[in-house]
Amino acid sequence: VQLQASGGGVVQAGGSLRLSCAASGLSIEDYPIGWFRQAPGKEREGVSLIDNIDGSTYYSNSVKGRFTISKDNAKNTVYLQLNNLKSEDTAVYYCAASGSLVVRQWLLREQYDYWGQGTLVTVSS
Repeated sequence: VQLQASGGGVVQAGGSLRLSCAASGLSIEDYPIGWFRQAPGKEREGVSLIDNIDGSTYYSNSVKGRFTISKDNAKNTVYLQLNNLKSEDTAVYYCAASGSLVVRQWLLREQYDYWGQGTLVTVSS
């Protein structure tokens, strides 16, 4: 199983980026996919989730209204659109797949079995 995160970069505050998570070795139709991020010196935190069953989406309070998660089953890829970026969004962003997610616990890292390598997003002010 591989989850390949990409799309990070340097962007000015207020700008946008689209992150991609390309999966191989598993189908995103069978696994809920989450995005997490880890800023320097901080714990890894959940950002967003897209459920495989009905496509329901979830967001942390810090990104709600600014980030949008989506997926393309044909490409086996999940996307995270980041809009109105702020300096506090600077972090390494990871995608992860869960084999047995308890949805109400989607923010917990322990719920995920497979992790990508991360892509760095840097927001300059």
